[in-house]
Amino acid sequence: MHISWEEIVFIALLVDSLCANILAWSGMKNNKWYNKRLGLFACYFPLSRGWTTFYLVLVVYIGYLSMR
Repeated sequence: MHISWEEIVFIALLVDSLCANILAWSGMKNNKWYNKRLGLFACYFPLSRGWTTFYLVLVVYIGYLSMR
């Protein structure tokens, strides 16, 4: 079984988008833990339910297209 680099990139993006959605939908965006741990990164990349959902849909769509 041969795993291509495209599959590795897709899996990494899928895991990232799932983690972002879990954080956004669990209420972590207003949590002090998120802001304290990520500091300046949290200021520039706030968790937004709309954008993380769009990110997940986009990653799944790209994965679907690459399977064809």
